[in-house]
Amino acid sequence: MSQLFQQVDNSIYSNAMTFLRLPLATDPVNANAQLAVLGLPFDLATTGRSGARMGPTAIRHASINLAWEGYRYPWKFNLLKQVSAIDAGDLVYDCGDAQQFTQKVENAASELLASGKALLALGGDHFVTLPLLRSHYKKFGKMALIHFDAHTDTYDCGSLYDHGTMFYHAPNEGLIDPDHSVQIGIRTSYNPTDHAFTVIDAMQANDLSVEQICSLIRTKIGALPVYLTFDIDCLDPAFAPGTGTPVCGGLSTDKILKILRALQGINLVGMDVVEVSPAYDSSEITALAGATIAVELMHLWAINNKSIAL
Repeated sequence: MSQLFQQVDNSIYSNAMTFLRLPLATDPVNANAQLAVLGLPFDLATTGRSGARMGPTAIRHASINLAWEGYRYPWKFNLLKQVSAIDAGDLVYDCGDAQQFTQKVENAASELLASGKALLALGGDHFVTLPLLRSHYKKFGKMALIHFDAHTDTYDCGSLYDHGTMFYHAPNEGLIDPDHSVQIGIRTSYNPTDHAFTVIDAMQANDLSVEQICSLIRTKIGALPVYLTFDIDCLDPAFAPGTGTPVCGGLSTDKILKILRALQGINLVGMDVVEVSPAYDSSEITALAGATIAVELMHLWAINNKSIAL
């Protein structure tokens, strides 16, 4: 092959847009990789504005702005020289078939995890976390949940497929332990008297220091395996307008990134970024926030699961 076609493409506008320009794996289960990025283009469970099915594509496109960095500041190691990662593409399902999609997510994630890979999922609306938790439970057992969101998603009044009911169903199915789980950024109605999860609401999170927040999280999760789910509406709409259910009074991107970096050492086994809805975005602000958070989660997973010197 001509050397003209062997050059690494670090531009932010050309060629196929995989996440961070990772290799696209047509057979991700059998690919030689430690970490797989899987898109879940689904928004049939939304209760507000639809459009999150386009989230994985938007996040991938925005991630190209981050792909040129060898060392993602302020991390002290080159992620893709320490971790072999692939883009597993998007999960394909029959349009409109929520039941089929749910089962396919669980099956696909279970196969990837059984192959020894970790999984970073890109939503899609937040319902996708429920089948992901089911697949991770098969391998890791009951988990602690670290949940960034404006909403608790513990409502019991929704349909079988509803992006506000996952953390009502997950504890009832024994997938997560609410006594060892934390929700950060909540700023919509819930009943604290019968709410099993520890909540650091948005007002508290904005007033507390990063160290205080992470101390509370660490104390609560203990040594359990951790699934971390990030709903982009945890961020204030000033930092993430492109989402289905924006709520004012959220956290800044800066504070979220500092919290994630300060969680080094937790037993992170699974992660997702959800609810990016690009039709409501402005200048790719939300997609870039989603991509940046996803990259931070990859670094967090890497430093927690490999012997990487700071």
